[in-house]
Amino acid sequence: MYKLQHVTKDILALSESDRRLSRFENIFPLPHGVSYNNYVILDDKTVLMDTADRSVADQFLENLRAALSGRPLDYLVVQHVEPDHAAMIGTVLSIFPEVTVVASKQAHMMIRQFFPGMAIPNTVEIKEGDTLELGSHTLHFVSAPMVHWPEVMVTYDDLDKVLFSADGFGSFGVVDGSIFADEHDFEKEYLDDARRYYANIVGKFGAQVQNLLKKAASLEISAICPLHGPVWRENLGWFIGKYQTWSAYTPETDDILVVYCSLYGHTESAALAAAAKLRAVSGKNVAVYDASETDTSFLISEVWRCAKVVLFCPTYNMGIYPKMETFLNDMAALLVQNRIFALAENGTWAPAAGKLMREKVSALKNVSVLEPTFTIRSAISEKDEARLDEFVEMIANA
Repeated sequence: MYKLQHVTKDILALSESDRRLSRFENIFPLPHGVSYNNYVILDDKTVLMDTADRSVADQFLENLRAALSGRPLDYLVVQHVEPDHAAMIGTVLSIFPEVTVVASKQAHMMIRQFFPGMAIPNTVEIKEGDTLELGSHTLHFVSAPMVHWPEVMVTYDDLDKVLFSADGFGSFGVVDGSIFADEHDFEKEYLDDARRYYANIVGKFGAQVQNLLKKAASLEISAICPLHGPVWRENLGWFIGKYQTWSAYTPETDDILVVYCSLYGHTESAALAAAAKLRAVSGKNVAVYDASETDTSFLISEVWRCAKVVLFCPTYNMGIYPKMETFLNDMAALLVQNRIFALAENGTWAPAAGKLMREKVSALKNVSVLEPTFTIRSAISEKDEARLDEFVEMIANA
């Protein structure tokens, strides 16, 4: 059965949910699934805003046919050519051979790369500031390079004041029932997924997101229609504020994050002891994760949320424990900034993880790496109590 909801009188939201996909981009776990959104504008001319992933092809086509209700499709606007939004372009062209494909120059090039040899009889190349007249509605195109691919455009409808935001303002998680954020408890149901989506997918491109937010600030926006997750039509400022915070690499809270790795439980014992003391001494919330059991994408999301990051790591093969090294490398790749780090190491005969972690973390922009590193020799014991207390006090007061 098709699933359509009116964003406005003329704009329909088509949303297809995939509960079976285990990993987004074959990397990021999807415990709550993912949705693929598309939008149809019905005016003198009809427009489809982006397509969908092949995994939801049947639902997408059923939704599209229901939305058009027998009308031809005049335009297909391709804002983003990543296959989870563009995989159905060829199918749409086979059903509507007269459709005009509207996309940026770079997007047209990428479409040809993904669909080599496919005939596209009618195309329009757009750039920043171009418009498309539909009748009552006029679409304005805004360049959004590296949010999060270089070809991305976002689209503003000047009649209904709707921003089609491509991958911006998206979220992991299926959309059950209503597609509208205000008809869910977004903070409880989607905020963690939205933050993890932003930090891992878009996080590296904070400067580019800031540029897009500056452009959006000049627009009167009544609704934000992303390609993943709920549509925003109320309390837009709250979610835009989250994007301002995340894209500025500013901690969302003053919470403390403790991440540890442990071969046989000794480093874990030290990390848990430190976390308990930190809660008592600082009065802050302290989140604790085992990097061997927690996918790095969740840890990255927590880095975006927390102001202080405490790392407990054993020395392994004279280096950093592999799971911790993966986490550190992801932080570097995603340009983590503006955080306070504290480091703890364990080593039975030659502790080295602390020095190596410090080198990696110190290379991040505008971070403080507290001194000294807390060192454990094999297992924490009563003789380490005073030093652990000093370590905790140092973190709490930093």
